[in-house]
Amino acid sequence: MPTVTMLMLATARADDGILVAGMTTEPNPVTGLGWVRLVRENGRVRMKDVATPDGRIPRPFDVVELSLLQPRPIPPRTEDWVADFERVPPRIIRHLEGERRSRFLREHCDTAPRQVLERQQRSLCVIRTGSLEGSFRQEPGSAFLRARLRFRIGTRTYRGSLPRGGFAVYDPGWLALGKSWLPEDGGWIEFDRGILRARHGIEEIYLVVALSRCDQRRFEPVIVGVHTVP
Repeated sequence: MPTVTMLMLATARADDGILVAGMTTEPNPVTGLGWVRLVRENGRVRMKDVATPDGRIPRPFDVVELSLLQPRPIPPRTEDWVADFERVPPRIIRHLEGERRSRFLREHCDTAPRQVLERQQRSLCVIRTGSLEGSFRQEPGSAFLRARLRFRIGTRTYRGSLPRGGFAVYDPGWLALGKSWLPEDGGWIEFDRGILRARHGIEEIYLVVALSRCDQRRFEPVIVGVHTVP
């Protein structure tokens, strides 16, 4: 797989570095299309690694052409590929938006998300939530904002293992929404689907969930993409 076309679905700062992941045109029986998480031969992926020659950083729903060297599947991160950032920098071909973006999300929800969320057989999925609750929290005087989400799929509610409940969210766009929602001096807001619909007009919410390493043996789900319709 030397050169691929990939639809970016996550470009986020996670606990184990920069996470850059998306779907290629390769078919997959469970996820519809094949997932790829970009990694380096050595060290963590940096923002400058994924920058285009003119300095643009790919964002979610950019269609990007890039060069991959070899797979590096280390369970549960079975989707990892070493990318050739130095010789062939990424190139943004186009951006998916409007109805094409919405249709892609509806058509590529994961058919077996428990393989990621519970059994940890692989490490990336897109899910459409049923009920959803969450929070934004920023301590007074701090620039650091914490975002949490807990959600339902079918009859199962996923709350995570954090003390205040919910999975950590690292999506930059979602964090920016929280920043604009909170008072300038910080605070704490809790919300559900009804509040999001009334305040922001959000009708559908899709989450990109990834497994992030906690220590040498444990992985925890984190949310690296929050994609809304509209």
